[in-house]
Amino acid sequence: MSEANKCVHQGCGKVYTDPEEVCRYHPGPPVFHEGQKGWKCCKPRVLTFEEFMTIEPCTEGKHSTTDLPPKIEKNEADPALLESLAATPPPPTRTPVPVAQHAPTPPPPAPESDDDEEGIEIPDGRVCRRKACGATYQKGASREGEKCVHHPGAPIFHEGSKGYSCCKRRVLEFDQFMKIEGCKTKDRHLFVGSGKKEAAAASGGEEILETVRTDFYQTPSSVIASFFLKKINKDAAKVEFKPNSIVLDLPTTDSPVKRYKTEVSLFGPIVPEKSSYKILGTKLEVTLWKADGSSWPVLRSDDRPTGEILQVGRAGRV
Repeated sequence: MSEANKCVHQGCGKVYTDPEEVCRYHPGPPVFHEGQKGWKCCKPRVLTFEEFMTIEPCTEGKHSTTDLPPKIEKNEADPALLESLAATPPPPTRTPVPVAQHAPTPPPPAPESDDDEEGIEIPDGRVCRRKACGATYQKGASREGEKCVHHPGAPIFHEGSKGYSCCKRRVLEFDQFMKIEGCKTKDRHLFVGSGKKEAAAASGGEEILETVRTDFYQTPSSVIASFFLKKINKDAAKVEFKPNSIVLDLPTTDSPVKRYKTEVSLFGPIVPEKSSYKILGTKLEVTLWKADGSSWPVLRSDDRPTGEILQVGRAGRV
């Protein structure tokens, strides 16, 4: 029997004994831009790191134990396309818009379940959900003596360095980041948690989201706020503007359906009939028409002011 090796291709990582086995991987580097995450070699873009780790590989080849994947043959560009690109005028230069430093930091996501609940069936081959663990569940195997070495913190990508918020180690390359050993150990792996997602999928029910990432900026007359949620069902979504709040009911087209339902109490009063919204591919964007023209230091009335105000355009005279 051939010696077992671990493939180092991005998106694969399998332990294999057959060198002729098909390997599915990402040949391109990861791309993190303006909150979106994906791979340069294919089109899917997601918002969370957990979603990024589940993007299906786009290329088939052979496993490798080297740090570099096989080179992908580049297709020659269509001469007509090159001519068309050469004839295309450059985009117009945009005049910079004065802004303040940044909007308030969004609230962190709800904490994950600490352990698998008793009595929930774990699918064979399920990978531990904790970051950097990578352990796989084997049906029928004893779970005594498990050790889950993982990162409880969030991934941090800042000015070229990469690491986790829970420990100090920082690296430059993405493949080095993927190999950073966990800094915390628990006695059990986390394969299914509370089982809510599995139960929702089995029953055709919904997964209720407690929070989504939000951001906003403002002009002298309005506040433009974004609620980041992918695949919002435009036909079923409901947005209601009230004098001091907005009511949101945002189901997605996922299976099972995800739903974000809440009433957001706003920092200042608005004019409901002048306010509007639009649903985009990754978010809901609402334009809130200010009733009194004052500056908003935060979006929600119960948010703690940071002392920073993000504003576009020239403020009116006092």
